Order: sequence, then structure tokens, then C-alpha cells
Amino acid sequence: MFEFVEAIRLLFETNSGIGEIIALTIYVSGSAVFMAALVGIPAGTWLGMKKEKKVRWLTRIVYTLMGLPPVVGGLVIYMIIRRQGVFGSLGLLYTPTAMILAQFVLATPIVIGLTSVAVRAKGKAITETLVSLGAQRSLILRSIMWEARFGILGAVIAGFGRVIAEVGAVMMVGGNIVGKTRVMTTTIVLETRKGNFEYALALGIVLLILSFIFNALLYHLQSGGGQTHD
Repeated sequence: MFEFVEAIRLLFETNSGIGEIIALTIYVSGSAVFMAALVGIPAGTWLGMKKEKKVRWLTRIVYTLMGLPPVVGGLVIYMIIRRQGVFGSLGLLYTPTAMILAQFVLATPIVIGLTSVAVRAKGKAITETLVSLGAQRSLILRSIMWEARFGILGAVIAGFGRVIAEVGAVMMVGGNIVGKTRVMTTTIVLETRKGNFEYALALGIVLLILSFIFNALLYHLQSGGGQTHD
């Protein structure tokens, strides 16, 4: 009980450093998901509009990557940006940029996979209707994306929900350097090992609140964005 009370006090203490850690966490995860959305939404739309038989194996690969273990994603990025790697000369290792790249690798398959499911669910009926009316391909594409907008937004939120809570990849490529690459999850691990449970619990509370917010948004979108049906 004492640890919980102390954790609440730390959340309101301006010089505890928690605000800086939260800001870096949102910056890293937000940037990664933004990049994943730029790549994943067009790719998922393309995949969802293709006939299922033609993209069967590609779909299976995307679904497999949706469950990619974070340490594997982190390992791939680590090998690419380490000093001896292809992009080693850029000096990205142990920087927020490296953490963004690692989370981008984890979030992109989720955005692609869930977007393709949303587009496929809406695409067939809309395409048949608009083709019969003589609509151009660009209009058909815009119409499908509009009808699937809640599913697409849900895909982006699901991607954010996964990466903001992961620890393995960002620990591997970020190094958990204080004031530079230390985010909420890596700080919780570190402070727990040090026995500083109040600090870890304070960050855990913030992480739970953020998780609740994003899952509530996801539920809202999956239920049709608040649209009611009699």
C-alpha cells in the first residue's frame, strides 16, 4: 500500500523525471506507428483488394510477421545499424531513431494485416456496385477506403498499442541510456531490478492508463465508430 501511495505522489512530482520518460515513449512509439501507417495502409489496401487466391502466401507471411517476437525485430535492426552493419556509418545505434526503426518493424505487419482484412470485408460489394455503375478505379478505391475507415484506424491503434508496451526491441537497440533512450517499459524493468518499486509502479500506472485509452478507442472503432444500428 505504501508503494502505491508513493507512486501516486511521484506522478505529481515535477522533478521526478517521469514526464520526460513519458514524452520520449510517446515520441518513439508515435513516430514508429506514423511511419508504419504511411507504409502499411497503402500496402494493406492493395493486399485487401487483390483476389484472395492470388495473395494467399503473401497474406500468410504478413500474418506470421504480425506475431514477430520483439527481440527478433530488435535483433534485425541491431545487425543492420551496428558499427559493422550496412548502415553502421550512420551512428544510429543507441539513439531514439534506432528505437523508432525497431518499433516500425513490429507495427507495420499489424497495420498491413488488419487493413487488408478491413478492406477485403468491405471491398467486394462496393466494387461490384460501382463497377456496374461505370465508376473509375480511383473512385472505387476511395469509396472502399472510406467505408473501411474504422477498420483502418483500428489497425493503426492496434499497432500503437503493441509497440508502446514492448520492451525487448527498444532495450536491444536503444540501450536504456538515461536522458537519451530510456522509455517507460525499459525504466520499469530497471527500477524493479534496483528495488525502486514506487518509481516502477508510477510508470506502470501511466502505461495502464495509456493502454486503456487506446483499447477503448479500438473498441469504439471496431463497433463502427459509435454508429448505432436499430
